[in-house]
Amino acid sequence: MRPWLRRLKPRSLRARLVLGATLLATSAVLLCQAAGLALLHTWLTDQVDGRLTRFQPVPQLYQDAVDGRTAAREPAGKAALPSDYRVYFYDSGGHRLATSLNGGGGSAGPRLPRAESALGLKNGRPTTVAATDGGSTWRVIARTGTDGTRVVVALPLEEVDDATSKMLWFSLVVGAAVAAGVIVFGSLVVRLGLRPLARVERTARRISDGELQLSVPDRHVVTEVGHLSRALNTMLDRLRAALHRAEASEQRLRHFLADAGHELRTPLTSLQGFAELLEQDPGMSPERRQEAQQLIVRNAERMSRLVDNLSQLARLGDVPAARWQSVDLLSLAADSIAAVAVRHPDRGIGLDALVDRRDDSGDEAALDVVDAVGDPHQLAQILSNLLTNACLHTPTGTRIQVRVGTFRVRPHGQGTDVPGRTSVNPPLAPGTRVCAVEVADDGVGLAAPDARRVFERFYRADSAARAVAGSGLGLAIAASAAEANGGRLELDTRPGEGCTFRLLLPHRLATESPRHPEEWADPPLPIPASST
Repeated sequence: MRPWLRRLKPRSLRARLVLGATLLATSAVLLCQAAGLALLHTWLTDQVDGRLTRFQPVPQLYQDAVDGRTAAREPAGKAALPSDYRVYFYDSGGHRLATSLNGGGGSAGPRLPRAESALGLKNGRPTTVAATDGGSTWRVIARTGTDGTRVVVALPLEEVDDATSKMLWFSLVVGAAVAAGVIVFGSLVVRLGLRPLARVERTARRISDGELQLSVPDRHVVTEVGHLSRALNTMLDRLRAALHRAEASEQRLRHFLADAGHELRTPLTSLQGFAELLEQDPGMSPERRQEAQQLIVRNAERMSRLVDNLSQLARLGDVPAARWQSVDLLSLAADSIAAVAVRHPDRGIGLDALVDRRDDSGDEAALDVVDAVGDPHQLAQILSNLLTNACLHTPTGTRIQVRVGTFRVRPHGQGTDVPGRTSVNPPLAPGTRVCAVEVADDGVGLAAPDARRVFERFYRADSAARAVAGSGLGLAIAASAAEANGGRLELDTRPGEGCTFRLLLPHRLATESPRHPEEWADPPLPIPASST
């Protein structure tokens, strides 16, 4: 595009809309006027053609024109010839005769050739020819007379041209008036129509300047601007949510790094202190040297476990769903109980069926195979963490019970969320058939503030719990592993009533929803369990 054309191009949307409306309206008016002008010109020309077709000269005029007596009869011819007709004659040899009939008086007439062969007229077919003085055109028609003579009758188109010219000027004036009106009123209409969009623009500028709490006004809900406003508000809500998540994630990362540094600092300080002691005191007794070496090994093992747990947290979720396997939770729970019992021989851990309804006899259902889908190694670690957690943080003699079963999630507000229940995983949809494993005991339970934070990394419930060996990552790893396997880990607890940790996983065979709402069931009320 040339520079001067680029400068003339309107840059604002308002100017473009007004210019486009003006061009369209003016073009439509001019097009209609041009069509009317052409129709008027054709209609007037047809009127002239009709007059030419109906005009019939006196037959005696043919012979008089050949004999040269037309001039002698001029007065009578003028009286007999109506209006401004002109009549010209060609002899049988094709030459135009000097005599003619002039009914309008005036010297100008149609420009006719001297030879009849150059005339190019067909009998009864009117045509238009130029005038001798360059003025208005003439409409002529040819007829064959006696003795091979040809007669040409002509009428001027001066009135037709005058009417057409006036109509043309009228059309131009109307077009200019329409263009001016469209510019004036179109600017007003476009300004009013774009006022909501201007408000959206001003709000967007304020938001871009940092006022992220603002929302775009969307009062015009049925217009395109209303749809745009709602779309922008939806985008802003998601953007604000993403920013909040990013800020929360950054804050959690800072806390995580601070907690990890704090957890690593203690064993690292011990390692450094005992290593310096061994180096600075070569004459240390063998007993003290052996004790220092044991403490070094113990702190190194603690650091190794902490690093392994952190690495495992980073790797969770890497196993795709395509590599999940069918897992029998009953067998998995039995194996986990056996493995934990070896490390805690003084603890009694029971295995039972998880039921949500009893039959008419009142007997509980028997243990049966419970098939779920997921990564068996991660699921085994979840159960191991839950059982170890229950053994470490409850007094000796506390009953620990593991229950395995299936049920459908009942619609409780948000899937599996009910009062007193805590989880960091997304809720499951109502009606979903799940496989469940509960680890419950009748310990002292947790207060509500501790229950809300129990799945956080490095969090331990109280100062007494910190005396127990551990990094505070066990439940965080279990919750992340449960979500990575498409499930959910949740906690039911009250002070003095214990805790119940419940692992929910998708059932391997059941994908359909229940036919009747009464088939939906919550898991049974939790048996008290211990704090973490």
